[in-house]
Amino acid sequence: MHCLIVPDSFKGSLSAVEAAQAMAGGARAVFPNTTIVELPIADGGEGTVEALLRATGGQSKQTTVAGPLGAPTAATWGLLGDGTTAVIEMAAASGITLITEQERNPLKTTTFGTGELIRAALDAGARKIILGIGGSATNDGGAGMAEALGVRFLNRAGRPIGRGGEALNSLDRIDMGGIDPGLKSVEFLAACDVENVLCGPNGASMIYGPQKGATRADAVLLDRALSHYGEAIKRLLGVDIFGLRGGGAAGGLGAGLAVFCHAKLESGIDLILDAVDFDSLAKNSNIILTGEGRIDSQTTYGKALTGILKRAAKYSVPVLGIGGSIGGSPEQYCGTGRFAAVISLVNSGVPLEFAMNNARELIRQRAFELLDGWVHGGNKG
Repeated sequence: MHCLIVPDSFKGSLSAVEAAQAMAGGARAVFPNTTIVELPIADGGEGTVEALLRATGGQSKQTTVAGPLGAPTAATWGLLGDGTTAVIEMAAASGITLITEQERNPLKTTTFGTGELIRAALDAGARKIILGIGGSATNDGGAGMAEALGVRFLNRAGRPIGRGGEALNSLDRIDMGGIDPGLKSVEFLAACDVENVLCGPNGASMIYGPQKGATRADAVLLDRALSHYGEAIKRLLGVDIFGLRGGGAAGGLGAGLAVFCHAKLESGIDLILDAVDFDSLAKNSNIILTGEGRIDSQTTYGKALTGILKRAAKYSVPVLGIGGSIGGSPEQYCGTGRFAAVISLVNSGVPLEFAMNNARELIRQRAFELLDGWVHGGNKG
């Protein structure tokens, strides 16, 4: 019997590493003599650096940059085992966890610090950069990132437009003259955790703006600002970013990276799963246990669990899922090509706050319940 445990983080409660340890505790109670492999992962958001450094024996680095609202922030990034590939999380510089709930304001938050991390990697001699772009607090289309790399965004009076998503409404000119020349000689991969486009009802602002602090009116304003930004890029630089899949990731940072860094946007989870050699582990497993903070409709937009399900299906390995919470009924996530079973930490009337404060023990319990039910359902593998 082989059990593969592959969780993402449970945001606000446990890292992917901690979640894997908790799940393994539940699994061992059901399968005391089985082989259990813990493989914490990420999909381009928080934990991407840790997952890739663990997989390749890389080296951690730290650089002080501007946070989402400009405050100095110590951001961790890394060089992989080859010594020439840098891995960066935009969340380390421009992430939503760096500010309080009261401070969330995508009209003003900026990706400038992410650009500073890219510059640090270039200065360190990186020949390839992998940038995970999940977990953002921003909605500025990557303009702040590009500004940190030498691009100037100007209004009709020839003055800088300022930072934040709202400022994009006054964009009239883009000056590329000062862009960092190091970008010409580096391969750039953006690990996206979603597939949303830049604008519209499924775009960055309307789908993800509210969780970053935007009101409905703010989201409409931000969507209009990104549309203006996209039109300016098309008019001034000759690049059409409106249909770019993943362009809406991280408040439009995906689109900005494609334009200013010539980045290739890839599925974050696929990039990570390749790096940790997931397929070879999966095909030799009898059961896979995974989970993240919430399982809902957004899970289908390129999130970690969807990537795991797709790959596990190739080898006909059943996947059990634990969600901190589940949007809708558990049954709607089960079936052909989906989970064999899912369970929530907050079922049976468990309050959300209690679940977050006791996530480690609850995950262990839910892992036991899922696996015990799977075994007694006649699915011992």
